[in-house]
Amino acid sequence: MPRLGFRSLIVSVLAAAAILGAQERPPEAVETRLALDRLRVLGSVLMIGAHPDDERTDTLAYFARGRLMRTAYLSVTRGEGGQNLLGPEQGDLLGLIRTQELLAARRIDGAEQYFTRAIDFGFSKSADETLAKWGRERILSDVVWVIRRFRPDVIVLCFSGTPRDGHGHHQAAGILGQEAFAAAADRARFPEQLQWVEPWQAKRLVWNVYGRAEGANLRINTGDYNPLLGRSYAEIASLSRSMHRSQGMGNPARRGPVSSEFVPVAGPPASTDLFDGIDTSWERVPGGAAVAAALQGVWEAFDPSRPERIVPQLLEARRRIAALRHPWAERKLAEIDGVIAACAGLWLDAPADRWSAAPGETIAIRPSVINRSPLPIKLVGLDLGEGGAPAARNVELAYNQPFTDSLTLRVPDASPYSQPFWLAEPKQGDTYTIRNQLLIGEAENPPLWQVHFRLRFGADDIDFYQPVRYRYTDRLRGELVRPVVVVPCVAVQAPAAVLVFPDQRPKRVEVVLKANAGATGQLRLEAPAGWRVAPPSREFRMAPGEELTLAFEVTPATEPARGRVRAVATVNQRQITSGMDVISYPYFPPQVVFPPAEAATVRSDIRVLARRVGYVMGAGDEVPDALRQLGCEVRLLSAEDLASGNLGAFDAIVTGVRAYNVRADLRASQARLLDYVQKGGTLVVQYNTLEFGASAGALSGIGPYSVSVSRDRVSVEEAPVAFTAASSPLLSTPNRIIASDFDGWVQERALYLASEWDARYQTLFESHDPGEPPHTGGTLYTRYGRGAYVFTAYSWFRQLPAGVPGAFRIFANLLSAGKVLHEEPSR
Repeated sequence: MPRLGFRSLIVSVLAAAAILGAQERPPEAVETRLALDRLRVLGSVLMIGAHPDDERTDTLAYFARGRLMRTAYLSVTRGEGGQNLLGPEQGDLLGLIRTQELLAARRIDGAEQYFTRAIDFGFSKSADETLAKWGRERILSDVVWVIRRFRPDVIVLCFSGTPRDGHGHHQAAGILGQEAFAAAADRARFPEQLQWVEPWQAKRLVWNVYGRAEGANLRINTGDYNPLLGRSYAEIASLSRSMHRSQGMGNPARRGPVSSEFVPVAGPPASTDLFDGIDTSWERVPGGAAVAAALQGVWEAFDPSRPERIVPQLLEARRRIAALRHPWAERKLAEIDGVIAACAGLWLDAPADRWSAAPGETIAIRPSVINRSPLPIKLVGLDLGEGGAPAARNVELAYNQPFTDSLTLRVPDASPYSQPFWLAEPKQGDTYTIRNQLLIGEAENPPLWQVHFRLRFGADDIDFYQPVRYRYTDRLRGELVRPVVVVPCVAVQAPAAVLVFPDQRPKRVEVVLKANAGATGQLRLEAPAGWRVAPPSREFRMAPGEELTLAFEVTPATEPARGRVRAVATVNQRQITSGMDVISYPYFPPQVVFPPAEAATVRSDIRVLARRVGYVMGAGDEVPDALRQLGCEVRLLSAEDLASGNLGAFDAIVTGVRAYNVRADLRASQARLLDYVQKGGTLVVQYNTLEFGASAGALSGIGPYSVSVSRDRVSVEEAPVAFTAASSPLLSTPNRIIASDFDGWVQERALYLASEWDARYQTLFESHDPGEPPHTGGTLYTRYGRGAYVFTAYSWFRQLPAGVPGAFRIFANLLSAGKVLHEEPSR
């Protein structure tokens, strides 16, 4: 893979520009000064945590922005198992969002971002469970790999690796970081990596804690103000942390002293600075003294009003760096190329005429270069090559005069689609399958194509690589860029995440085709053995941009069963079995994923008495679509519906996950909802989080009688479930609920259970994690007037989209509670 000289400009020279938010972009002179300072610093810090949001952003900002160290955060997972306050994305798609949130955060605090193959499978209460699910050696090898590639002088742990860390993922991250500190230096550990990297021993390992901590021997004031940046590191950290928007982590700026403490874990303890005993100058590189002298001259000669004047000295320093064979020299060579480009006022761009193309299509690229300095610079090469000499050019770049060329790229017929690399193959349990060792640890796909510019500065030729991107204008946000991706000529959209057949009647199943290019082909629907699909296939002919819906009649097997249906389109002998989703939020570039064009099938005898269901969407989930599979007519309720609509039109109303946390209109309409129940309706309240501070009262009055929500959860999805009210009609009507209805659950049983409740509530279930006391607050119900109220903290929002048959049967009974209990005598 070619070296990304111009990319280093984005990473290093424009780093300070990422500190945007409430202020204007810093002057170019500040960015260049910081880049010059960074060229003289040869120190590195790697931080290790478990999830997006675990990182100590003030520590990252301090070392990356203040000390100008090469700094990175290794998040063991991508945060797939959490909840999403922005929209309906869960699982893989939430992990993709949180990956982009971390990259946005790193653009602010100046650090780099890495991951392992581990998947966030939800809350875990022990490191043993976590490491067993991930595969201890597999994820340890990933951490070792990142250490060997990054070569940190200091490794900073976010967690101690002990039960005090709480979450099992946190404990595991601390344990893996400690083991990797030694393993990375051991040639006998993971020797297969040594064809690319060398063993590496970091100088010291520390645990970063906030505030006063027992055993801490070093403290950093991250509240120190940096006049070049116009902020303290804690202020920068607040901006960075606020990028975790799917978790609602907007942070106020912290000003004044902020203490970050460090506990020594391994290696010689530091007494005054984390880099005690570590040479961070060019003296650490053999032959580096000559480079240091040249860079000192550059630094002294820098005039922010005439930055191009130091380019000849930078070129001399570059020659000295290029003569050294050392990893630091390779890193600094990329940085100095970026500084040269910045001082010369260079603009390099490789815009494409489109953001997507199907295999066999062509992309027009209009590469351009502008020399915005009086320096004599010549363009001597320009092409789309993957290495080697670029196609010859001989263009003198006149001051501020754009030179634009044309390149044409044909997407190979066999080109794979641009799926995020960690989602390209089926998972191995709770880890991703990544066969290319060089991709392990990376945050996102490398650019598909790059334009190679060779520029001549006097006698020196420098290669720059600019990714091919689509540049466009949004009328509200201005000029934007997004990656160019390869897409299928026809995207095949599955009918739903799950198809439920509550009886033996056939169901109309619709498949949506979206043409990214002109296509003629055939669509068929593959079903489990014993199921019937009519017709066997459908022909189609589509123009670019056209959308077409093709329907099939699917008749299920007689006996209850689970399976999958898959839609397959055949175009020019190529089978297409994936859809196409674009995840678009304003604070990161649009992300494109290609989910399999398949749906889980559930054939199970399920009855539901509630046909008209109102749903109050909270933080976002897929429950409404799942309820429609039961034959329910589901309507999403707006604030106006809650405040003044005819609630009596619904047999049941369901509040979505975290709805009381995120919707003030729901809380304001609680009296109307309880009146609806009193008049005969059914209200089913799904889980909400226990909050503190200004949001502490969000759950006040959540039920007709008092209920206290805790932070308790049952995280083991196989945890046994006992019935606490076996004679309750909610367990027998309209579906008889049995123990096996809790089989096959995913990720967890329940979260944020009730801890105390009024005696007028009755419990239905008891479950608990191994070694813990019984939890009976997972589902409560009561009659209220002529209706029924149900509080349920079981994780229906995961089970229903996953197609768990028993979850559908139980939830159908909860929806039917008002109709079931209307004749039950009051207790």
